[in-house]
Amino acid sequence: MENNCFNMTKLCPDADNTLGTVCIFGTGDFGRSLGLRLLQAGYSVVFGSRNPQNSSLLPKGAQVLSHVEAAQTSKVIFIAVHRENYEFLSAFSQELAGKVLVDISNNLMKNQYPESNAEYLAKLLPQANVVKAFNTVSAWALQSGSLDASRQVFVCGDNSESKQMVMDIARSLGLTALDQGSLLAAKELENYPLQLFPLWRLPMYIATGLTAAIFIYCVLTDIVYTFVNEGKDNSYRIVISIANRVCPIVSLIMLSLCYLPGVIAAILQLYNGTKYKRFPDWLDKWMLCRKQLGLVALALAFLHVLYSLVIPIRYYVRQRQNIYIISQVKDNKTLIFDSTVSWRSDSFYSLGILGFSLYVLLGITSLPSVSNMVNWREFRFVQSKLGHITLLLCTAHTLVYGWNKFLYVSRYKWYLPPAYVLSLIVPCIVLVLKLILITPCVDRVITRIRQGWERKSAYAPHDTSGQPLAS
Repeated sequence: MENNCFNMTKLCPDADNTLGTVCIFGTGDFGRSLGLRLLQAGYSVVFGSRNPQNSSLLPKGAQVLSHVEAAQTSKVIFIAVHRENYEFLSAFSQELAGKVLVDISNNLMKNQYPESNAEYLAKLLPQANVVKAFNTVSAWALQSGSLDASRQVFVCGDNSESKQMVMDIARSLGLTALDQGSLLAAKELENYPLQLFPLWRLPMYIATGLTAAIFIYCVLTDIVYTFVNEGKDNSYRIVISIANRVCPIVSLIMLSLCYLPGVIAAILQLYNGTKYKRFPDWLDKWMLCRKQLGLVALALAFLHVLYSLVIPIRYYVRQRQNIYIISQVKDNKTLIFDSTVSWRSDSFYSLGILGFSLYVLLGITSLPSVSNMVNWREFRFVQSKLGHITLLLCTAHTLVYGWNKFLYVSRYKWYLPPAYVLSLIVPCIVLVLKLILITPCVDRVITRIRQGWERKSAYAPHDTSGQPLAS
């Protein structure tokens, strides 16, 4: 570990090991990184090692002793070894009695063992106070000073005093300590680093399913139909033309799916007459992944923009333009300017630009670094008000693109509507329902319900005796 790097700068320049001594069992990557960070913060660091003579990789200023000797120097001991190696600790359990053992281990898979590593360590050393912490912080985060990584340290344990000592250490390192309760939460904390984008799974499944379905639909109506009925091979259109049709369709549908659960929730609250009745589980899960749905939709919108930018330089497009110009010259014809077509094309592009600009704004404000800088009312204004305006502009963009094409029978190949019509179904439903919900008479009731008002008839006991109630 280089001593002349930026990471050797002390966090507390005036502190010279004044915060006490911390012991670390284990000299691996995490143990060395944690030791360096503790030294920078002003702690004395003692490493416990099986081979104290082999200490060339440890940070300068740290002391290396045997496990028994190191355990006697500090109240807090970080156990930076794997669960499989915990057995050696029982050999000097008397020296560890009353100590605070910080278990930082993780497993290779979820629920790998019947109990958590921290609970196993507590059973192995019942006289020690085991605290689970620092397992969600990487060695790289400690080396880089947490400048480009998560600063959160989840802490759990059965002894409040021990937890407080570990949380104080975390805060002194510039990290944010979060108390998660007793040691029963350790299993959840150990599973947390093994999660692979849990909130992204449903949006990715939806995006993949919609993309596959719309792609097959477009290939069937554009490529297969032309080949069967006209004998032309238009398969070259799959690469850009079909892709540039699929991306905006899926993007618009997924954007509308971001706001559909909010509409459904409002309708359920109106129906129930209260906000205190739980939503169905499927609606809860849907609402929790709205941010991810929107970001996937934004990525597809970006692809649509990139595909559209390459249209003028495509060989297919330039060839069609050349053929058209040559035919005009041969026939000695001049295309008459059509103001209606001009208005339509300019409106189409303008709506697309405005919609995409607000789309990007929604994506930017969903970033934690940006959303933390605005209050709840500002965030709600952008994500709700401007979000519905974005959906309206993008829907209008698609409507202007389609114009009156849906009126022509030739557009219905094998009696199937044009692909863009499919993209308008969900957005139009959302916009119509939202328009109903924001009408003053309905909005007034929803606002009262969300402020705690309840319709009495929904929960008032029914009197079936026929007798008047006592006054």
